[in-house]
Amino acid sequence: MNLEPEPFTTARLDALPLRVAYADEMAAVLGDPALHTYTGGAPETADELRARYGRQTVGSPDPGVRWWNWVLRVRDEGRLAGYVQATVDVPGAEAEIAWVVGTRWQGRGYAKEAAEGLVTHLLAGAGAGAGTAVARTVLAHIHPDHDASAAVAGAAGLAPTERWCDGERRWERGAGKG
Repeated sequence: MNLEPEPFTTARLDALPLRVAYADEMAAVLGDPALHTYTGGAPETADELRARYGRQTVGSPDPGVRWWNWVLRVRDEGRLAGYVQATVDVPGAEAEIAWVVGTRWQGRGYAKEAAEGLVTHLLAGAGAGAGTAVARTVLAHIHPDHDASAAVAGAAGLAPTERWCDGERRWERGAGKG
């Protein structure tokens, strides 16, 4: 069971729960190979995204883990511009987050705004019901050369730690920090 994430908003963005129907538009948003510089891989076609989104929306086979994914719609444009995601370890009250904003929308502060909104959403209990925080700790893993992602993480209140995973530094924030 993958309790669906609740939508949330920021000043300029609507974060909408992922749907397979977004695959065509997102294939165009995510089509720049430069988006894979630090993560590896290559842009996916609309058909590949449809298949992946189908798997993601079904959710994790582990009942203690939530796969929560949102697309980001720029409200003034009415267009999708990227996504945020959180893998939530429910028993551990920990959420690992990530964000991607399409090349065309970069440099406008959307990634920072989206990450800040996501962290607030997860730590404030939005979507958990009864005001209970979804996570006590929010973390991200960032390539050491990816200065833009480090800036986004810092803006969202995450701080670098001495922990590393697969060549990426762990950044984190607890509910009482930031």
